[in-house]
Amino acid sequence: MSFPDPIPGLVIRYSYLWRREADQGQEEGRKDRPCAIILTTQNDAGLTRVIVLPVTHSPPVAGQTAIELPHATKQRLGLDDARSWVVITEANDFIWPGPDLRPIGKDRSTVAYGVLPPSLYRTIRDAFVSEARRSRKVLVSRTD
Repeated sequence: MSFPDPIPGLVIRYSYLWRREADQGQEEGRKDRPCAIILTTQNDAGLTRVIVLPVTHSPPVAGQTAIELPHATKQRLGLDDARSWVVITEANDFIWPGPDLRPIGKDRSTVAYGVLPPSLYRTIRDAFVSEARRSRKVLVSRTD
């Protein structure tokens, strides 16, 4: 399996570790899910650090902020028809490609669904950056 370039806005399949799971001592995500790459950076060693936001069917609960994915975007990405939200109040970060990427599709040759529309990506990114400035508990680091 080859890995795409981890560009911001790319939606990937990933074993996401929720903050509540990490706080309970878990080190592995319990479910593979679509996640949106929201930011990428290069570290001093030249490795790419990726920050991903989870996509969930669960509407946001108290203390959680999320942005609903439009139905047309979900269709274009090949996701199901159920309502889904991108959670912006927490994120995972890891060094790309990392061990928690999961293949999708029948041929299992890719980890990517596709790219968010630019305007939706900017809305999600800006909301995440605003949240990250307010809270230090946003990131769950997955890279040792």
